[in-house]
Amino acid sequence: MRRIFIVIFLILTIAYPVNALELTAPQVPEFAEEFMPPEPQNLQEGIRAVLLQALQHIRPDLKSASSVCISITAVMMLMSILRTVPGSHERVTNLAGALAISLLLLNTSGSMINLAAETVRQISEYGKLLLPVMTAALAAQGGLTSSAAIYAGTALFDTLLSSLISSILIPMVYFYLAMSVAGCAIGEDMLKKCRDAIKWLMTWVLKTILYIFTGYITVTGVVSGTTDASALKAAKLTISGVVPVVGGILSDASEAILVSAGAVKNTAGIYGLFAVMAIWIGPFLKIGTHYLMFRITGIMCSIFGGKGVSELIQDFSSALGLLLGMTGALCLMLLISLICFMRGVA
Repeated sequence: MRRIFIVIFLILTIAYPVNALELTAPQVPEFAEEFMPPEPQNLQEGIRAVLLQALQHIRPDLKSASSVCISITAVMMLMSILRTVPGSHERVTNLAGALAISLLLLNTSGSMINLAAETVRQISEYGKLLLPVMTAALAAQGGLTSSAAIYAGTALFDTLLSSLISSILIPMVYFYLAMSVAGCAIGEDMLKKCRDAIKWLMTWVLKTILYIFTGYITVTGVVSGTTDASALKAAKLTISGVVPVVGGILSDASEAILVSAGAVKNTAGIYGLFAVMAIWIGPFLKIGTHYLMFRITGIMCSIFGGKGVSELIQDFSSALGLLLGMTGALCLMLLISLICFMRGVA
């Protein structure tokens, strides 16, 4: 009698995935719909389509960044001319140039910082909607332990990283820029050391969280995946051997249900991958375009002299690089999690 109850419980556990067949990935936000692939396709073609869609919208950003960089170059040329004027004070010239360039860069950098913060929020919110779907789909396929482990880890690290970015790292970018502007204007080495320390700390935080997350996913994925695979194999063998006459049929039926649940999981996972990339790719390219243009402008402006002002331009470029790291880290974390869900039971 006890064995019959165990078998019934195992059948119900495996049959639970029938409801998962109705699960679908949440709809991508409206602003990201234009970056989605036009029709379902394999992963490689879909990624290429998302990238091509995003590159078609890069021209306005390139034009905006070029306009700012041309203005900066003009200021640097004017500073170079003023240094050659007899009686001019180089310190005053550098101070005026630093303030003029800071005003040009702060407006653009401020909008990029706000864009990065909004992108982090959008990715995090979409992940909160998508992860339960993937968890239920993997559990429906039989990966009860795996789904719980991946969901718990991803939800924890997603919340931790997004909160750190919004509450601490984004304000630290403003502080980093303030130290850069002050260091360039005053020429104080202590301010430059504070600037470098802030940059190192932000970089260290992002890398550390990603290292810990990937380590957690690797360890729990191997252990829980093996556990789920062993449990499913034992359950199907028990059903086949214990239930008289129709045991083999029930075992085959449970296999079909698991395959069907796996198809649902992979469909939602593929859509989720594209959706996360669509949310992230537009802002990433926008910030990346300004990052590259500022970097190139800083190198070109070093020709006109004024090492401190050239470093200031590079510092603004580095700030945008930190924003790219923040948005990229959160996006990568969610993509790794989705891939782990799609791998299913080991």
